[in-house]
Amino acid sequence: MTGQPITSLQTQWESEQPRHACRFIGLRRDLEDQNRRTNERVRRMIAAGLVEEVRGLLRLERPLSGTARQALGYAEVIEHLERGTPLDEVAEKIKINTRQFAKAQRTWFKRFVKTKWLDLTPQTKVEALAEGLERTFDAG
Repeated sequence: MTGQPITSLQTQWESEQPRHACRFIGLRRDLEDQNRRTNERVRRMIAAGLVEEVRGLLRLERPLSGTARQALGYAEVIEHLERGTPLDEVAEKIKINTRQFAKAQRTWFKRFVKTKWLDLTPQTKVEALAEGLERTFDAG
């Protein structure tokens, strides 16, 4: 409606000062650990009934919207259900697409130059990390 491309209007990420008082904290994992966790998560999702969940959603009177059908995991399972793609291939596609999405997120978050990045190891307990951050921010 403005006659300008949206990118010309989205300049808030270029500013050194955020519009509101806030702190950016990013959690970052080693790529090998992240990939291992992605693979395990996909395995657990399928074991927990992802295929049955999608099958049920597709049977609804008002099935999934076009956008929802493209969601990570759903799109690949729909391919399995509608085109007969083997489930092991579907699982691999979910893993690959999830890794590609994570890479896009990492690239996007680089815009936040004042982010305090915390590197996590496979042994890091996220709950303990969150409690430590809460104490840090409550104190200061």
